[in-house]
Amino acid sequence: MRRVHFPFKFTAPQPCSLCTSSPSSLRTVYNRGRPPSTRSISTKPERSAARTIFSGIQPTGIPHLGNYFGALANWVRLQDAAVPEDKLFFSVVGWHALTLPQDPKALSEARAAMIALILASGVDPRRSIVFHQDEVQNHTELAWILGCMTPLGKLKRMTTWKTRLAVSRNANDESEVDDSLLNAGLFTYPILQAADILAYRATHVPVGDDQQQHLELTRDICEIFNRTYPKPAPLFRLPEIILTPSKRILSLRDPTAKMSKSAVDPNSRILLTDSYDTIAKRIRAAVTDSISGITFDPVNRPGTSNLLTILSACTGETPTALAGRYEGSNHGVLKKDVVEVVEETLRRPRAEFARLREDRAFLLGVARDGAEKAREYSDRTMVEVRKRVGLN
Repeated sequence: MRRVHFPFKFTAPQPCSLCTSSPSSLRTVYNRGRPPSTRSISTKPERSAARTIFSGIQPTGIPHLGNYFGALANWVRLQDAAVPEDKLFFSVVGWHALTLPQDPKALSEARAAMIALILASGVDPRRSIVFHQDEVQNHTELAWILGCMTPLGKLKRMTTWKTRLAVSRNANDESEVDDSLLNAGLFTYPILQAADILAYRATHVPVGDDQQQHLELTRDICEIFNRTYPKPAPLFRLPEIILTPSKRILSLRDPTAKMSKSAVDPNSRILLTDSYDTIAKRIRAAVTDSISGITFDPVNRPGTSNLLTILSACTGETPTALAGRYEGSNHGVLKKDVVEVVEETLRRPRAEFARLREDRAFLLGVARDGAEKAREYSDRTMVEVRKRVGLN
């Protein structure tokens, strides 16, 4: 691979310390129950109150750059900034994947692969609880209870539902859409999402811009439950939003749309497992414009700005500052550097993922242990929920 000297500081994300061992030693290290590495815990707490953080990711294929920076890399940042009293729950949300048709065999493989990707990205199961949502039945039980007190009107206002309705008829006017073409899961899954969060009484939830409305619904549902069953004291604290610091990464072929795993053109995205050659091919073919020079202008220059956003996500510098560094350069120079920085960002997670996915027993052990811990925490919530609603 060609090496270049970048005009900026580059800090690549570090993999989980478990993942730096050989596959044969991973299981041994994990089962010994050694204390978390000092890298994963902040020794200088900046706050007095402990936090409970919950976030999830669907097992629907290999994540792309947008998923990586919006979720996985952000989870590692949260883990590294956590104090010992914090609790972190990171879940593969298999039930949410069922809102769209899935091939059973492919979904089963994707569930295991996603655990491997979470670990390869740097999440440490000795510090964070990593588990499959669909292995903890408390989520669905709580979702049913919350669904019985959630107004239909709130669900109908969800942007995701409106978008699905429009897509179902390829209609621009919401009045033309036919909701009979969609399953009930697409309509009610925000309630399950609320249950995912409230089962652990999460105080903070990291989300991207497109998920803010769902968290607002969770807060509404939380308030409804607390008002309905206020004694002896409100059960749930309103979860706070932690906005993902990375800006949304857009399609390389259509920079007016976000990068997507489901896009027809595979050249529109960079996957975490893509080779250097694939990364180079797709970034070189990325849509830009004919305007000379490099500036960050998302409205008038979305393609160029998207490349700067990707560079920013990899390096930590702002897109505007990076644009200044490329003043007088052309798109060829910018694309060349983006290729190298993306490759450097993905090189270690990609290698760790290739190693981890071969140790199926280790991955099953991490998921099993995580589910047991998640069940223990959520059981406490459900005991109180059942008592308050009269089901004990």
